[in-house]
Amino acid sequence: MTLPVVVADDQALVRAGFVSLINAADDLVVVAEAADGAEAVAAAREHHPAVVLMDVRMPGVDGLAATQMISDDSTLDDTRVVMLTTYELDEYVFEALRAGASGFLTKDVQADELRAAVRVVASGQALLSPSITRRVIDAFAAGPPALKSPDRLDVLTEREREVLELVGRGLSNDEIAGQLYMSPLTAKTHVSRIVSKLGVRDRAQLVVAAYETGLVPR
Repeated sequence: MTLPVVVADDQALVRAGFVSLINAADDLVVVAEAADGAEAVAAAREHHPAVVLMDVRMPGVDGLAATQMISDDSTLDDTRVVMLTTYELDEYVFEALRAGASGFLTKDVQADELRAAVRVVASGQALLSPSITRRVIDAFAAGPPALKSPDRLDVLTEREREVLELVGRGLSNDEIAGQLYMSPLTAKTHVSRIVSKLGVRDRAQLVVAAYETGLVPR
């Protein structure tokens, strides 16, 4: 199956580079390009891509606003957004997570890593490398106070709360399994159930939920 991708970047040369790299894979195809956030949202609504590669900084409607629009559109529930940043820890990373981004890539990403990242996100996983996750967590810990009530977590069992806390701390499924003396498959199942119960898109949103509800102390 070929995965459709939209590439959004206001710099034509950068955009062309990503398009070329994506189209070089047999299982990926760029179905549309966008020079700003408004065009990206329109392209997503027209083509329903598996993944939108979204530049953070664009004129007019920026990448953050466009990501929020895509996340809020129920017809695009299967579309994932990967933010393109110049630096590994962009100042807008945290806002992007809250807006619904499933992960981040730096613009100097290697071709194979780019294509692998698109496949990972299209499969429903979050694209948060250990280095990015831990930096995100560090910055969240220094950020503003929790924004959402801990009552949001009432739908979770005690074990699920434990798993969510470890996800929020940046642990992988294998690490969670080791901490809680369960199999990696069981840890993965717990994570999937928590995603469903909290009504979020993926693991990236679980990190946000863990901090915004105060489950993980700042």
